[in-house]
Amino acid sequence: MTSTPLTGPHDLVEAAGHPHGGGNMKPHYDDRLANEDLAPLRKQKWSSYNIFAFWMSDVHSVGGYVTAGSLFALGLQSWQVLVALIAGIVIVQVFANMVAKPSQKTGVPFPVINRVVFGIRGANIPAIIRGLIAIAWYGVQTFLAAESLNIVFLKFIPGSAALLDVSFAGLSALGWISYAILWAAQFLLFWNGMEVIRRFIDWAGPAVYLVMIVLAVYLVSQAGIQNISFTLSTVQLDFWASIPVMFAAIALVVSYFSGPMLNFGDFARYGKSFAAVKKGNLWGLPINFLFFSLLTVITASATVPVFGSLITDPIKTVEQIDTPFAILLGGLTFVTATVGINIVANFISPAFDFSNVAPKKISWRAGGMIAAVGSTFLMPWNWYSNADAIHYSLGVLGALIGPLFGILIAGYYIAARQRVKVDAMFTMDAAGPYWYRNGFNPNAVKAVIAAGVPTVLIAVFPKLFADLGLFNVSWVSDYSWFIGCGLGYVLFLLFERLDPRVPTFDGETEGISDGTIDAVAEAPVVEQVPVLAQKARDAETPAATPREALA
Repeated sequence: MTSTPLTGPHDLVEAAGHPHGGGNMKPHYDDRLANEDLAPLRKQKWSSYNIFAFWMSDVHSVGGYVTAGSLFALGLQSWQVLVALIAGIVIVQVFANMVAKPSQKTGVPFPVINRVVFGIRGANIPAIIRGLIAIAWYGVQTFLAAESLNIVFLKFIPGSAALLDVSFAGLSALGWISYAILWAAQFLLFWNGMEVIRRFIDWAGPAVYLVMIVLAVYLVSQAGIQNISFTLSTVQLDFWASIPVMFAAIALVVSYFSGPMLNFGDFARYGKSFAAVKKGNLWGLPINFLFFSLLTVITASATVPVFGSLITDPIKTVEQIDTPFAILLGGLTFVTATVGINIVANFISPAFDFSNVAPKKISWRAGGMIAAVGSTFLMPWNWYSNADAIHYSLGVLGALIGPLFGILIAGYYIAARQRVKVDAMFTMDAAGPYWYRNGFNPNAVKAVIAAGVPTVLIAVFPKLFADLGLFNVSWVSDYSWFIGCGLGYVLFLLFERLDPRVPTFDGETEGISDGTIDAVAEAPVVEQVPVLAQKARDAETPAATPREALA
């Protein structure tokens, strides 16, 4: 039996020199749910190193540097900080493995696998929430990278200082120039697709490490190794007072990674095997984060004897060295690091998330551009320095990450028993297994509300009470992710027990991913032939007789 190979808009994209999404679009997939970016991958070829490099890009940033350094300034003993670091990052590793499996086994990104739990339409709930968070932080990270680039301009083009006196919408003219350069650079990197992004993060992570090691060695040689301390705090807590601080440090580590951990399936789907993803997570999380944290505290500690005060911002550290080569190398390195985390944490996620809302109209690239343009209109430079603005705006959205994570894990591992009918995620048929009620799983929607409301209250109101001088229980906000995750997990399973909705397809095998085989990577692929090539082939092939056509 012969079949006509599929052709479509991706042929035009290929002709223009751009790779298409790589998804195995099947004829019966509904274009209101599928495009080549969202469909199961034809090939899954990322190695464990590629996953390791992803986490390097996620860790190596100004925010990661400051976060790691802050753990050593909490008044804890060095061994207590290391215990907190290990505990927190191992929790992240375990949860990252859990959220990776459904996407790696089915070859689909985070918003699509959520259709199994939330329903065909309901999957847009977690997608939009995660996308909005990413938009806000995309602008912040681009702004931070622009600050690094400003330093380079000021050092090598002294006349650029005059641009600091001219401002528009709260940002100096020099700031706008640096922001525009980085915005365009990230746009070009993203526009060339996941393969180019993979190559960039494969290079960026080791490059940042190399410069950080050089910086650490230089500062230690200036300070003297005897003056290096692994405790950056001036106040030491006694043992019992340090216990809650240790738990808060563990929570801080998990919270820092909660965003990319939630949508890690967007990257795990490219893994050539689940074993490769887990190996990459092992190297990229516990090993990488511990080494990065130790490098950070050594560098920060050396700033005290060298510069006379503790500097936890790597940009300011490089600026203090005040040699042209150091400023150029350091500035460009932290620009690279920030672009790396921005691409992996805040660009790719909304690209898939917004494409999932309207796949027929919004491609992966279009979704990413919505995020990039939207982040600029938010003007992050006006509110990033305002802790209250971040707390009361992003705090609400961020508090929902925990419940969404708990619901996805409960839905895939317990309710669905890791059994997913892959093709059913791409049909609008009301009789489909993931249609539920008008495209929404009522149990998932109820769980988001029931778990989300108290989690938001826990994340936001303790600070408000403290600011009003009523009472201070702000420590509970540190654990909002864990509380939200636990509530989402338990409540979803409770609702499913009372009114089961998620199918398990017991007794079925055809078209089912059961979490044991990398089936998508081995599945037969529908050949995609460009239009011009197909026309040439048709011209060389005699027309089939009616009998041959039915054969």
